[in-house]
Amino acid sequence: MHITKDLVAASATPLVLGILTEGESYGYAILKQVNDLSGGQLEWTDGLLYPLLHRLERLGHVESYWQTPPGGRRRKYYRITDQGRAELAEQRRQWATVVDALRGVWGATTQSISPITAPAWETGR
Repeated sequence: MHITKDLVAASATPLVLGILTEGESYGYAILKQVNDLSGGQLEWTDGLLYPLLHRLERLGHVESYWQTPPGGRRRKYYRITDQGRAELAEQRRQWATVVDALRGVWGATTQSISPITAPAWETGR
C-alpha cells in the first residue's frame, strides 16, 4: 500500500514526538522505529526526518546534543521537552477528532477500529 505524501507529512510530528516520549533517540533509530511501527508501510527518508527534527527543535519541542557511544560514531541525539509533550497532547486531541470523523463517514464499528486511548504519560499513570 502507498501512503500519500500529505498523510505522511501530517502524521510526522506526532509520530516523532510520540517516539521521543519513550526516550531520547537519534535519526537512524527514529527512521527504523517508524518503519517498524508501521509494519514497513511508512518508509521515511533522511530528507523528511532531519528537516522535521530541526523544525521541532526551533519550536522548542525537542532538544538535541551530540554524543559518541563507546566504540561507535558520533551521533546527534534528540529528546522531547515539556513543550513538546504539550504539543503531542494537542496533536493527539486533533487526531482523535479526525479519526472519529472518519469512523462516522466510513461507518466503522468499534470492533473493526479500536479507540484511541491516552498513553500513561498523558494520564499521569
